[in-house]
Amino acid sequence: MFVLVTTVFFLMRSTGDPITAALGGRLPAAELAERVREAGYDRPLLVQYAEYLGDLVRLDFGTTLSDRRPVLEVLTTFGAATLELAFYALIVAFVVGVPLGRFAAYARDRWPDAVLRVFAIFCYATPVFFAGMLLKLVFASGLGWLPVAGRASTRSEILIQTSVENPTNIYLVDAVRTGNGEVISDVLQHAVLPAIALGLLTAGVFLRLVRTNVIGTLGMGYVEAARSRGVSERRLLRKHAYRPALIPIVTVMGLQIALLLSGAVLTETTFEWKGLGFQLVQYLQARDFVAVQGMVVLLAVIVAVTNFVVDVIAALIDPRVRY
Repeated sequence: MFVLVTTVFFLMRSTGDPITAALGGRLPAAELAERVREAGYDRPLLVQYAEYLGDLVRLDFGTTLSDRRPVLEVLTTFGAATLELAFYALIVAFVVGVPLGRFAAYARDRWPDAVLRVFAIFCYATPVFFAGMLLKLVFASGLGWLPVAGRASTRSEILIQTSVENPTNIYLVDAVRTGNGEVISDVLQHAVLPAIALGLLTAGVFLRLVRTNVIGTLGMGYVEAARSRGVSERRLLRKHAYRPALIPIVTVMGLQIALLLSGAVLTETTFEWKGLGFQLVQYLQARDFVAVQGMVVLLAVIVAVTNFVVDVIAALIDPRVRY
């Protein structure tokens, strides 16, 4: 995490100070220099770096240059939306990838297996924004079954904001707190297409992983012993090979969190899902490097912490793994 924070800081400073990058050419030179001096960006870089580390320890990420909001407030507000989208995408990945991977292993080297392997390649090879646009074209614009963009309709957002005290910014939780079935249904409908577009990216990885591990487990000695006793192939798959094959998914999940967060930037932009990814693009266009720096650091820390936690969980559930 220290290396990530350091790298992000010096990369952001490589183009100059944030105020000149954001406001250069729009303010008189004297006023621009005064703002740079007031913000402390005229001091030596190492002094700024030491102060930045001290602020991070106090969870002070600074203030955005474009809209003058505390970066921590931006992170908590829009981070909840990204967390919600990642949760939906993981559900799609598990529901699609794990059962299909199990079936592909059962139908090994037959035509269903070949079709599912090609499907998995399409899932993780198709750009997220392209999959999102296709889904919008077919199910929103063409068939009219689902909303085109957003996290909820304007009416639902107003109801959530006016009837929920201390909202979590996780719309499904807030919709449930309203007790209004129409609002819950509206929030879920808006989540379907973004969740599928982002979830299929990970579902393809899960499908291939489960298939490979189930096939490998079916060749283990204890499975062969059970087969020699007359246990059916279906029972071997369900009772002996399936659960051990799921253990590697826990390990890979840490890497998939990074994939989901990177994919969330494109998914949120495609569907105007106002999360960290969507807001990151807005701040990049505004050249607000203070906000961008805070967001990148948060995403990097989430990935690092998630991988550490996943490694610990893998060691706990699999006795063969010890650190």
